[in-house]
Parts: sequence; structure tokens; C-alpha cells
Amino acid sequence: MVFRRLLRKRWVLGVVFGLSLIYFLNSTLKQEERTIHDRTLLEVRDSDHHIQWKVQFILGNSSRQISQCRNSIQGKILLTDELGYVCERKDLLVNGCCNVNAPSSSQYVCKSCLANGCCSVYEYCVSCCLQPDKQPLLERFLNRAAEGLQNLFTAVEDHFELCLAKCRTSSQSVQHENTYRNPQAKYCYGESPPELLPI
Repeated sequence: MVFRRLLRKRWVLGVVFGLSLIYFLNSTLKQEERTIHDRTLLEVRDSDHHIQWKVQFILGNSSRQISQCRNSIQGKILLTDELGYVCERKDLLVNGCCNVNAPSSSQYVCKSCLANGCCSVYEYCVSCCLQPDKQPLLERFLNRAAEGLQNLFTAVEDHFELCLAKCRTSSQSVQHENTYRNPQAKYCYGESPPELLPI
């Protein structure tokens, strides 16, 4: 009863409104600061930003010891690590690398990929893209990327991140923004869009 009477008083409603307004303005300004900060980060990156290309080496002869690997994470059954190995999730080591001795592990797999660089399995797309001989193709892509895409791909630091992003975000794979040009080969790292299949 006392609470209802208190809420009916105009000064209480004014205080609640004032505090809500302060909270709203504070949240909006913080969001604007984050947006400006993100834009500034993208603009600061100069146009001659170069990504680190994966250096090819044979695990047995390498002086470089891999203590941790990044991998494609999202696959339910298959994963690709940054060395280009594709393996089943059960064959992933605790350091994030595929167990190269497992029967399911293979390096630079292009199993479901077409000649134009479009694949039906995301993990195979990433693995195939990581082949050292794909570097000139990817460099041509980066040099020709539209300014909007340039901002996306300048955030990429190395060959692995570029392949993850390229296979995942290919606008060339869709038609009318809502249908795949080829639903069987929708993950692309290549320059050409997938062939348009008749409906």
C-alpha cells in the first residue's frame, strides 16, 4: 500500500525517469565510442598490410615445435588445423592440432572441391586453401578486393585466418542474397563463383 502511494508521487516518477534517461544516454555513448574505436582500428591499418603466409615445412624435419594449433572449431565431425590437416573431431589432440598419425588425418585435402575452388565441405575448403601453391591466387584476391571487403580481410593476420574467412564468407556463392548458386559447392576460396545450377 505504501509502495503504491510512493509510486503515485510525481517526484518519484521524475527520479525514475531521470535515472532511466541517464542510463540510456550512458549506454548509447559507450556504444558510439566502441563503434568509433573499431572504425579507427580499420582505418589505421595501412594499405600495404601484408598477411603472414604459412611456410611449408615437414613436421619430422622442422626445428619449429608446434605447441598449440588453431583449428576450424565449428565442424561437428571434421576439423581443419592451421597446418592444413583435416581430421575427425575424435582425432584432435589437446593442443588443437590434428593427430597426424590417425587414419582420418590428411593434409591439404581437396576431396569435395571443384576446379573453381568451391567445395561442398567447409573443412576441405580451408584445408585446400592452405596449400602453399594457393598463395598467388589469394594474393590476387586481396589485391582486387572491394573496399568493403578490404576492411574485412585486412583484419586477417595470416594464411589460416584468410582461408577461414574466405571459405566462410563468399558472397559469390549466393544469388539474390538468399539462395546458393550451387548448394553442393557453397564454400569457396577461388576467384570464380560457383556455377549457377538451374532450379
